[in-house]
Amino acid sequence: MTAEQTLAIIKPDAVAKNLIGAILAHLEADGFVVREMRMLRLTTERARDFYAVHAERPFFDSLVGFMTGGACVPMVLERDDAVAGLRQSIGATDPDEAEEGTIRRLYAESVERNAIHASDSPNNATREIEFFFGA
Repeated sequence: MTAEQTLAIIKPDAVAKNLIGAILAHLEADGFVVREMRMLRLTTERARDFYAVHAERPFFDSLVGFMTGGACVPMVLERDDAVAGLRQSIGATDPDEAEEGTIRRLYAESVERNAIHASDSPNNATREIEFFFGA
């Protein structure tokens, strides 16, 4: 297999609870290598752009408010089968449905305050990496 890159974002709820190190350790233990990382606070405009795919969904405004409510940590992760591997490592969106030992089962509070974002396809990973780390 060839190494692949994907995007993860440690969300404001996890940042506020000082879980950056614990989440990074979990990801590294799962074989991911951090290639780029930064801490930032999304503006409303940037959050709306990033989550535009959800613009018609009833939770969109709440999601934008949550993601602009504190600092987040986007990062480029790399390993073989990174997109699928990261989705497995973080677990289901609902922490009550996430498998034991996954990031969301360990650290998420709820469906909305779920600690971490992960790209859901190779195409979205490319787009999302460009969004946060492009020129």
